[in-house]
Amino acid sequence: MITLYSFRRCPYAMRARMALRYSGVAVDIVEVSLKAKPAEMLALSSKGTVPVLSIDGRVFDESLEIMRWALAQNDPQDWLLKADPDGADRIAALIEENDQTFKVHLNRYKYAERYPEQPMEAYRAEGEVWLRKLDELLADRAYLLADHPSLADVALMPFVRQFAHVDREWFAQTPYRRLQQWLERFLTSELFTSIMKK
Repeated sequence: MITLYSFRRCPYAMRARMALRYSGVAVDIVEVSLKAKPAEMLALSSKGTVPVLSIDGRVFDESLEIMRWALAQNDPQDWLLKADPDGADRIAALIEENDQTFKVHLNRYKYAERYPEQPMEAYRAEGEVWLRKLDELLADRAYLLADHPSLADVALMPFVRQFAHVDREWFAQTPYRRLQQWLERFLTSELFTSIMKK
């Protein structure tokens, strides 16, 4: 029995669900209320954050661990870029910058009232540096590192989505056309729409 404790709108949980769905792993998804976390989830992982994947007594409580486990089961489109000798390093570098640096700017932009030291626009400008970099990566191809989605695209997409949705009108008028198209491709994909069903 494979169980995933998830929260529909959490970007970390989104990327885990997308990898599990893509790999074809049959999983029982438990939607967690963040105000009343289930005791069985807390017994598996004391961190108390989603996602948590339980597989016959084995526990993964980091979204990237879950994604990598899923791709080890089945990776039909080569999300891991195994054909590229530098693929693993390039994937890791993008995800690290997203998770360690961009996520900080995203949080401050999205919840600017909690960070009154600077106006919202200042936090947005800091995050925009990352949007510009991603848009440049898309200059020659439809996805960030290859002509098809990679682990990096799927790991980053929920966070770019969150940033874009803070002020959709602002994002729509930015010059990052390639990034807008990349995001829209994911948002309208069967993979994403299937994991976001209530």
